[in-house]
Amino acid sequence: MSDDVSIHYEVKGQGSPVLLLAGLAGVGASWGPQIDLFAGNHQVIVPDHRGTGASAHTARAMSIAQHARDMARVIEAVGCGPVHVVGSSTGGAIAQLLAIDHREQLRSATIVSSIARADAFYRRQFDMRRRMLADSGLRASAEANALFLFDPMFMREHPEQVQAWVDTVSAGIFEPEIGFARIDMIVGHDAFDDLPSITTPTLVLVGARDFCAPPYFSAELAERIPGAEFAILEGGHLIFLEKPALLHGTIEAFIARHEQ
Repeated sequence: MSDDVSIHYEVKGQGSPVLLLAGLAGVGASWGPQIDLFAGNHQVIVPDHRGTGASAHTARAMSIAQHARDMARVIEAVGCGPVHVVGSSTGGAIAQLLAIDHREQLRSATIVSSIARADAFYRRQFDMRRRMLADSGLRASAEANALFLFDPMFMREHPEQVQAWVDTVSAGIFEPEIGFARIDMIVGHDAFDDLPSITTPTLVLVGARDFCAPPYFSAELAERIPGAEFAILEGGHLIFLEKPALLHGTIEAFIARHEQ
């Protein structure tokens, strides 16, 4: 429980702990192949964000700061801290606030495909995504989102995998109050001024063809976080699905340097 809201999580594997924080959908299983890849060497903790998956479905206290508090409580509940946190997109925003406000819980932080604060492009993008959900529903929204969440080259070479992703997302249940609160949450995220206070060893990663959170956002994050490592990899926003071995190998090498 966190803030009287139940947070569901699953634990898999053995070894040094890795906390995987999902993107805007919030469901831990969306990490796909990364869960088993990390579980080969680590105790992997995979939570569902509040309002999503098997966690309590509520729009209450829907903020990145509250999500960071939720995840700090998950680490305490598992009793495995400090952890290596790996967050993608919205999960990367949560990882930022864990490193700022709960640094004693972390060994390292990897921030993938994320932002420090929204800009005009990011706000316009999510205004469109919100309008698409409201006007056309979940299926049309998922079809549209695939166009800028996946690398166009990946889509050309693996159209069946992209379609499977669209079908999975479309089969979910859209709860407007929660869905729109989550959009407002990530658009309202702003850790820019506090990033220089981070002392946790940090790796910032982004796909070269990430249209959702273009590489300049990640470059900004790496520049603001003292000592952060930064790499641009081949792929799009969902690089953890497109290039699972590449992303996993890059993060594992970083984690290995920060095990103590």
